[in-house]
Amino acid sequence: MDHDLFESIPNFSEGSRPEVIAQLAGAAARAHVLDVDADADHNRAVISVAGRRHDLVDALVASVEMAVERIDLREHRGVHPRVGVADVVPIVPLGGTSLRAARDIAQAVGNLIWARIHVPVYFYGYGESNTLADIRAGRVAPGVGDSSHHPTAGAICVGARLPLVAFNVLLPDVDASKARALARSLRESSGGLRGVQALVFELPGDRIQLSMNLFRLGETPPAGVITELVQRGVALGTQQIIGLCPAAVATSAAAGRLLEARLAAAAARRGAELCAAQRDDEHLRLAGRLEQTADAISRTAIEPEQMLSTAEQAAALVGVLKAARVLTDELEAMLRIAAQGLRIAMGPEIQAAFTTRIRALDRRLDLAGRD
Repeated sequence: MDHDLFESIPNFSEGSRPEVIAQLAGAAARAHVLDVDADADHNRAVISVAGRRHDLVDALVASVEMAVERIDLREHRGVHPRVGVADVVPIVPLGGTSLRAARDIAQAVGNLIWARIHVPVYFYGYGESNTLADIRAGRVAPGVGDSSHHPTAGAICVGARLPLVAFNVLLPDVDASKARALARSLRESSGGLRGVQALVFELPGDRIQLSMNLFRLGETPPAGVITELVQRGVALGTQQIIGLCPAAVATSAAAGRLLEARLAAAAARRGAELCAAQRDDEHLRLAGRLEQTADAISRTAIEPEQMLSTAEQAAALVGVLKAARVLTDELEAMLRIAAQGLRIAMGPEIQAAFTTRIRALDRRLDLAGRD
């Protein structure tokens, strides 16, 4: 059931114009928009979207088309490197979905972008020989389209990958030169921490930002980077998660930005829409309650009891939507993946503290899997 669900996190080269960001998110709403995270200094917006293949492909192509229409790279200013108006479009498998299936979607999206919008596309990630570093350095040719980039839209990078966490830290007591040396020492490619890519950006207000992608979360989660920096005596300023973060590796910076909680919230909102479409009083009342539930669980903090409560609500929503006769396979998959991901985040100490509730959750998830 959960073998055809994906997340995509397109990064658009626009972080300053709210009306354009809203249009990008609106175009992506053909699938489930989980989050919109814009940064004016980077002049970049990260939109997290989830859905099944057909809806996700439609959402991504539509949002890229909107970006080509509304963004002109010739006028773009921002600290983050970029090759296009929709700079990177990663496809991430969720639940039991395979990376191979994610790569198939990446290929479909890339080919449609070239066929419909005529912007060259580079393929990267799983199953590809190109890296984003190769593409940004101009060392490779596009996978589809002309080698010369679109005059206003540049080119698009599309690829399949596993989940990663984009993690930024301000360094209040380090100058740019020392920060760059620190970033080099942290990178996996330089013999540093496994699964770390790191850059340094000089932001307005004399702020120095260490910007990292953590792509081997089982080996180096955000907490591992923090520990390493503290051990080196580096003073840490504001910490920031860009986009969403899997609950299993969440730190305080991920409060309200848990991937699984946003999946459950999106399922609840879609359930509310389906209930409202029934138009009878009972379904309309349920639609209102589902909207309230979605708003609450989308803000789930990282405290264990809150994550457990959200996992319980996600599992319970399967039965609620089924009883209301609005449960779809997609919504059930989203809720199960959400509940299971939050359940996995419960370590041994938490399991010992909430034994009865966790056992009940496990039974509910097991029963849901058998239906």
